[in-house]
Amino acid sequence: MWWLSEISLAEKILRPVIVYVFLVIGLRVFGKRELAQLNPFDFVVLISLSNTVQNSIIGNDNSVAGGLVGALALLMANYLVVRFLFGHRRLDQMIQGEPTVLIENGRIIHDALAKELVTESELMTILHRQSFTSLDEVDRCVLEPGGTFSVEGKNPRQADFNHKEIIAKLDQLSRQIDDLKDQVRQF
Repeated sequence: MWWLSEISLAEKILRPVIVYVFLVIGLRVFGKRELAQLNPFDFVVLISLSNTVQNSIIGNDNSVAGGLVGALALLMANYLVVRFLFGHRRLDQMIQGEPTVLIENGRIIHDALAKELVTESELMTILHRQSFTSLDEVDRCVLEPGGTFSVEGKNPRQADFNHKEIIAKLDQLSRQIDDLKDQVRQF
């Protein structure tokens, strides 16, 4: 159960690294959409993908040690790649890709949606999740390389307006308090 295995330690380490590299490249090739949001089909693919590559990671080794070595190899591979890319920004940008502008000046860029395989209804869902009720409120929407959506509104939102108004009133009160302090000191 713990140590019985026909697979060498080197192979237990090499297998997860190979699968890791394959999956990183595969997810990069198939686009940011896979990382951005999961519709039911994407979710099924990712769940199935993990089950599919399981045996290639640990082979027929069902021991606890084999699983732990495989998991450790995956974690170390990820740590080393992230650490390496941190020091090599140009390479990181090449691997990550460029952001894709989906909405510019309030207009949907249909070619960009098609490139990223994002439907208009999915885009509207994304906007609604970020508290935009209609396309008229949006100036720009960008799908970032990591799969997140950055949305900028056309006009300041009510919450931003309220915040600025409160800060202005606090500044006014602060000045009034300072004036009162000065008046008290004069007496």
